[in-house]
Amino acid sequence: MPYVPADDRYARMTYRRCGRSGLLLPAISLGLWHNFGEDTPHATKRAIVQTAFDAGITHFDLANNYGPPPGAAETAFGEILRTDLRGYRDELVISSKAGYLMWRGPYGEWGSRKYLLASCDASLKRLGLDHLDIFYSHRFDPDTPLEETMGALDTIVRSGRALYAGISSYNSERTREAAAILADLGTPCLIHQPSYNMINRWVERDGLKDTLAELGIGSIAFTPLAQGMLTAKYLGGIPEGSRATQGKSLRQEFLNPRAVDNIRALNAIAGRRGQTLAQMAIAWVLRDNGITSALIGASRPSQITDCVGAIANLDFTADELAGINTYANEEDINLWARSSEE
Repeated sequence: MPYVPADDRYARMTYRRCGRSGLLLPAISLGLWHNFGEDTPHATKRAIVQTAFDAGITHFDLANNYGPPPGAAETAFGEILRTDLRGYRDELVISSKAGYLMWRGPYGEWGSRKYLLASCDASLKRLGLDHLDIFYSHRFDPDTPLEETMGALDTIVRSGRALYAGISSYNSERTREAAAILADLGTPCLIHQPSYNMINRWVERDGLKDTLAELGIGSIAFTPLAQGMLTAKYLGGIPEGSRATQGKSLRQEFLNPRAVDNIRALNAIAGRRGQTLAQMAIAWVLRDNGITSALIGASRPSQITDCVGAIANLDFTADELAGINTYANEEDINLWARSSEE
């Protein structure tokens, strides 16, 4: 049977203004970093996307190198756009990024104009689109003039390849510099995508949240669940087949006894709030409107349903926040620290 989206999908989601722009983003967005490569059945990918759209998730976030192999996630999502989401393009916000290794040779990563423009064109081809809604510089490049990287984003927007420009994992100082360059070019920086969760709080220490609020730049936090650490999945050990066993980005040493004990205590606080740990972790990221959207990933549709339940309770009492702070100790899990510390 052809997929027909839920009629009440927009009543199920909260939408927030992205900085000072006219763009509204769902409070929860779906990222395709994992589980959209060739190692996942296409039927599973379709079910995940369908469940997300039925829940009012309109923003789907990719990058050129998502897979495996690199580019596979964009190819898979492009197929879903042609089938299940055909006719709904204007109801979607689709983003992609470039900055990490995509192809061999000196022009296949970082922030040069050559790499960013070629990457954007290749992403559009894989997705089967004539434009993206947002295109990001995926990471700060210390060896390329920032004027060149931002100039490439400006060209991408002015040429119609994307509607908005964004940056990811830039620290507060570099964000100010990038935003100023883009403003001078006439292409405002719409959004910043940092890693942020209860046990990775660098955006608070760095002052990035305050900088974004001051500059009127929106924000979308990736890894709000710390790659699954802030769920109940690992409280009883490391399950076979989980991300921690796959040798990818979630390292088993992150799940040390101290960290697991603290996560177990956070799980108890979530239970007293009538939420799952995942729901509380997302609500915490979205608290006080400091973050526009929480960018989740999923390996099965039920995880999306659970995460979307977070929006039913985004408020915290002072006692709850104090209790969370007791156990939300920052762990050394920020894989993107190099970019944010340059």
